[in-house]
Amino acid sequence: MIQFEPAGAEALLVRLAEAPDAALPARIAVLAERVRAELGDVLTDVVPAWTSLLLHYDLRRIDHRQLAERLAPVLEAWQRGPDTQTAGRLHLIPVWYAGEDLPWVAQQCGLSVNTVIDLHCAAEYRVGAIGFAPGFAYLTELDARLALPRRATPRTRVPAGSLAIAERQTAIYPQTSPGGWHLLGRSPWRLFDAARQPPCPLAVGDRVRFIPIDEAAYRAAGGEG
Repeated sequence: MIQFEPAGAEALLVRLAEAPDAALPARIAVLAERVRAELGDVLTDVVPAWTSLLLHYDLRRIDHRQLAERLAPVLEAWQRGPDTQTAGRLHLIPVWYAGEDLPWVAQQCGLSVNTVIDLHCAAEYRVGAIGFAPGFAYLTELDARLALPRRATPRTRVPAGSLAIAERQTAIYPQTSPGGWHLLGRSPWRLFDAARQPPCPLAVGDRVRFIPIDEAAYRAAGGEG
């Protein structure tokens, strides 16, 4: 059941589901575009997430009750049959699988290093949310054979471009930052640049596949560290 919750003086949180599923990010991405098209005149930002949509609005033009009323027909149409065909660009992201945790992950999962790499590359992931840090895209759903809890003690410094896994998710750290996920490799892609439009190439609902490369290709593509 869809629920509306005020989120401060100028934002409305629309809860769309109790738990995420594989198809939901793409559906929410479609809804976000419809909301922008229908209510863009009163909105200042639209933030999709795993199970919700956060709408920031101009209080001089509308309040949260009026916004909920205008949203109702958009949500009804979306529930009847959202078109996901326009959502989900596919990104092929190169990765040099040489992360410092890769041998440990293989041991913990009872697999060879090559099998870990093959399983990680075989999946097509969905961007379910972007947060924690600018450009940090949470990707689901990691093969259950690779699922591990987060590190008991987070690292104080994870290099930018690090590909990591935790639970049933995978992600690339866009900036050097602390982090508690297990490091499988490094990507030369720059996943956040404030001077670029859009700053992050990934959006909620997009699809991601990882392509293994060797160290030479990683360096040639501008990889650091």
